[in-house]
Amino acid sequence: MKWKRKANRAPLTKARKIIHIDMDAFFASVEQRDNPELRGKPIAVGGSKLRGVVAAASYEARVFGVRSAMPSVTAKRLCPDLIFVKSNFEKYREVSDQIREIFYSYTDLVEPLSLDEAYLDVTETKRGPASATLIAQAIRDEIFKTTDLTASAGVSFNKFLAKVASDINKPNGMKVIMLEEAADFLAQLPVEDFHGIGKVTAARMHKMGYRTGGDLRRLSEMEMAQRFGKVGRHYYRIVRALDDRPVNPNRNRKSVGAERTYSDDVSSPTVMKEKLDWLAEKVFAYLVERDNYGRTVTLKMKSPEFVIHTRSRSFSGEIRKLQDLREIAHQLLDENVEEVPTVRLLGLSVSNLEREGGEGVQLLLPFEEE
Repeated sequence: MKWKRKANRAPLTKARKIIHIDMDAFFASVEQRDNPELRGKPIAVGGSKLRGVVAAASYEARVFGVRSAMPSVTAKRLCPDLIFVKSNFEKYREVSDQIREIFYSYTDLVEPLSLDEAYLDVTETKRGPASATLIAQAIRDEIFKTTDLTASAGVSFNKFLAKVASDINKPNGMKVIMLEEAADFLAQLPVEDFHGIGKVTAARMHKMGYRTGGDLRRLSEMEMAQRFGKVGRHYYRIVRALDDRPVNPNRNRKSVGAERTYSDDVSSPTVMKEKLDWLAEKVFAYLVERDNYGRTVTLKMKSPEFVIHTRSRSFSGEIRKLQDLREIAHQLLDENVEEVPTVRLLGLSVSNLEREGGEGVQLLLPFEEE
């Protein structure tokens, strides 16, 4: 189904009403819904006991430390009773479409971030009450009635706060941050809970003595930039709840990628994996440098006939280890090498980045590695 999309024209002089909806353990919850024997048990979607990577984990598995993008062997070691379930992305997309139909019944201003989350601008709505809080609750109720799945919601006057709020009372909860509450809320919020501040940067902030938004707020914009580089200006704004980004129904997915064309065609899977490892290092180094990780990995393969094949895998959490990125790339290759047994180009990209903003980045690499 195609939905009519309009540009967000809400005037900045009028406080926006923004909702961030995030499904709870989406892939795993769909599998538990469809198989009653899996309910209440620790399950991992994707991977297997001996190989592969976890695409998503149920809350029962997360208690043991199992997480998205974790090698299956590690997940099984952490949780010996872990049950592996084969992923079914066609089914997840069908459920996601059902959920989006609910979104679009309230507003055309819907910005999907992935299959399981989206921003909605309900400043002006097609139906329902005038209260964004009541609309968010109504949407959560309709999602549960339609899909038998739970969703968490964050409600506020800008996207940043709505995103942060949706994590506060997960799973199956809701948090509202009003304009008059924002300053105190952010002053007390630990830096690691700010959307857009990754684990590496949070650890660095701790070492510098900054543990809360209130600590960061004492820094001027110039001091922020001096301590954290260009992204420091972004931190300066978010700790003050300054975010005028509109909900963009035509949002392009930002990504970081690298690709390489080879002078000689490559037909050995082992050699392909070696070359993917090299690409993974380049992409991951860029992500680490900016402390901005993503949840979707895409493999690009070009055959000698110049036919391009792309395959993607999405996860419920960011890929934060180089080895995880390598494992995912290898798995995508293994699943598709029979279809494309010989390549003249390989590419690897990471999208659905944790921190929005900026353009997609294609790393410029020489024609063939030396």
